[in-house]
Amino acid sequence: MITAKDNVVFIYTTFADAEQAKALGQKLILEKLAGCVNIFPGMISLYAWEGQMQTEPEAAMFIKTRREKREDALDRIRELHPYETPALVVLPIEYCDEAYAKWLISATGG
Repeated sequence: MITAKDNVVFIYTTFADAEQAKALGQKLILEKLAGCVNIFPGMISLYAWEGQMQTEPEAAMFIKTRREKREDALDRIRELHPYETPALVVLPIEYCDEAYAKWLISATGG
């Protein structure tokens, strides 16, 4: 039997700044594709792009949603994300408090 806490996933992505993350996060919440987002500004990302080392400030974001909204959320993020190749990673949840999971499901229209 799948419980509410088994239904929670986090989607991780990054943005050039916290304002970009906030704009996309608000849309996801208003569209009930996410119950909550956490934005972590002030991150520095190092990566190779087109053969060149890049060092850029970024903001990381965790998007908290339920499993059955995952694909719709990812599609919407791809549509709205300003990056050509955004980092989109779905993280499995090892543990989630049942009360929080029930809130998240309710917040996403469940």
